[in-house]
Amino acid sequence: MHGFTDTTVVAGIDGSSSAVQAAVWAGAEARRRGRPLRLVQVYALPQVKAPVAFGTHEQVRAGLAERAEGWLADARDAVLAAHPGLEISTAAREWSPVTALIQESQHADLVVLGSRGLGGFTGLLVGSTAVSVVAHAHCPIVVVRGRTAHDPPPDDGPVLVGADGSPDSDAALAFACEEARLRGTGLVAVHTWSDVLADGMLRAHPMEEDPAAIEGAERDKLAQQVSGWQAKYPDLAIEFEVTRGRPVRTLLERGERAQLIVVGCRGRGGFTGMLLGSTSQALIAHSPCPVAVVRPQRTGRAR
Repeated sequence: MHGFTDTTVVAGIDGSSSAVQAAVWAGAEARRRGRPLRLVQVYALPQVKAPVAFGTHEQVRAGLAERAEGWLADARDAVLAAHPGLEISTAAREWSPVTALIQESQHADLVVLGSRGLGGFTGLLVGSTAVSVVAHAHCPIVVVRGRTAHDPPPDDGPVLVGADGSPDSDAALAFACEEARLRGTGLVAVHTWSDVLADGMLRAHPMEEDPAAIEGAERDKLAQQVSGWQAKYPDLAIEFEVTRGRPVRTLLERGERAQLIVVGCRGRGGFTGMLLGSTSQALIAHSPCPVAVVRPQRTGRAR
């Protein structure tokens, strides 16, 4: 048993300062949601041909477990210093970080990670590992970033959400509306368009079409998608941002004045491939604020 409690906020801990910042951010999120916080450190025995050089497997395992408990204690202290009285549990787990986080997500409202890794989470946000976590997680994933490598994540500005009419961006809108409500701030729904259509084809006569007319039509589509959420959150101030260009560049630019960027796991049109390949790497690696990646609700979650 690993002490799972349903509807927790989970933070991955790896001994880095980035992970501690992410844990403190996760603590604030847990408090806003009225949820407990679970700090998780995942370690694995090194794959070496001559383990005797490092001691026996049991000695190595004991050393890694002791280090994990120390990292967890440090992170817990930092969270409690910022959020006194918050309910916090900790877990040191020997397993694959990706597999463990996916399992953790079955019982979580949210999984929160730092933007720079160390120890068990080294490289977590690079290449196929990040894609694996995002693709298979059962809840939203947040990567916590600041405006510079050493800055804490911002706590002012609106919530920014990428919207393109897809089911994934509907899930992102739902998450973003609730986040904006919990934070007492506004929401900016961002939609980009270009001469490339949703199926990857160029518009039939791009030079003959009026950009203002295209933008107006795209704005109408965005308003239609957001209208249901505006009705559900009548007190939430929602702004529309419709622009011609690349979605990642637009989100990064607008993110300079935001406290959270929310995107769907996959999109269509302007947001196709948002979390695959170089596009997702740019967003995660360069965002000036935390980034939430949201998938449509799955059935069969552990609840």
